[in-house]
Amino acid sequence: MKAAAFASFGGPEVMSLMEFPDPQAGPGQVRVRVKSAGVQHFDCAVRSGWKPAYGLEVKLPQIPGNEFAGIVDQVGEGVTGFSVGSRVLGFSLLNSYAEYVVVGAEQIVSKPDTLSWEEAGGLTGNGQGAHIALKAIGIGPGDTVLINGAAGSLGSFAVQLAKEWGAKTVIGTASEGNHDFIRSLGAIPVTYEAGLADRLRQLAPDGIHAAFDTAGGEGLRAAVELVKDRNRICTYFAYDLVEELGLRVVRGERSAARLAELVELHTQGRLQIHIRQVFPLSQAGEAQRALETRHGRGKIVLRID
Repeated sequence: MKAAAFASFGGPEVMSLMEFPDPQAGPGQVRVRVKSAGVQHFDCAVRSGWKPAYGLEVKLPQIPGNEFAGIVDQVGEGVTGFSVGSRVLGFSLLNSYAEYVVVGAEQIVSKPDTLSWEEAGGLTGNGQGAHIALKAIGIGPGDTVLINGAAGSLGSFAVQLAKEWGAKTVIGTASEGNHDFIRSLGAIPVTYEAGLADRLRQLAPDGIHAAFDTAGGEGLRAAVELVKDRNRICTYFAYDLVEELGLRVVRGERSAARLAELVELHTQGRLQIHIRQVFPLSQAGEAQRALETRHGRGKIVLRID
């Protein structure tokens, strides 16, 4: 099979198209013929040589990619609920930038017709990430919530889930060119620049109850200044500041149940997935480069024909 992979650690330029043996589904597993794969900052970090605390095993040459959508073409012994031809989306820590990926049957859910292949490939990672973060900081009815970096894929999911779960007011930081997009999601946009804390006080005179940070910088420091309970602040970006700012690290497990909940919200028209750009598999390095600029809104996805 063809896959986008890296044989050494480094920048996006180390990514290239390579040939690998076709993987085979074992007991409890399915093989998926991948149609699309989302591009995540996690993928870029692994490519750069980062090793997460939970001991992810990277073997060079390594295929990155932790979210995908496609068609089941091989079913291992003991698998129920899926068969050859099933259209699915799912998650894995690695190996999704490829024509085929093998995962456990508990890592996929059925893809409805309401989801395009690109949308399905880009839902799993950031959708579940936002779900985990907002559950951890207890977003609920009546809350005023700050989403720092609200125009990105992770931030835009978080805005929508906060509204879905009853937040009274959602404020999203974003560059001015993305303010209309933020409004379309149901949030109040505000720029990142210095003096952000004062502008937030004007927008939320009764205070901010919780904050989710995806961009660091002024937005995170404003959150620390304005949110009384630091257990209700979560960052997925500035991990180097967690100890200094007295924050906790939020972790959670992705699951088929969590993913199915997000898919159902989309089916009901209550969760949008904005696709920023689609790249062919052969341009995975360029897709990662575009993501690492941290500009633009929505999700970057690889199309795998």
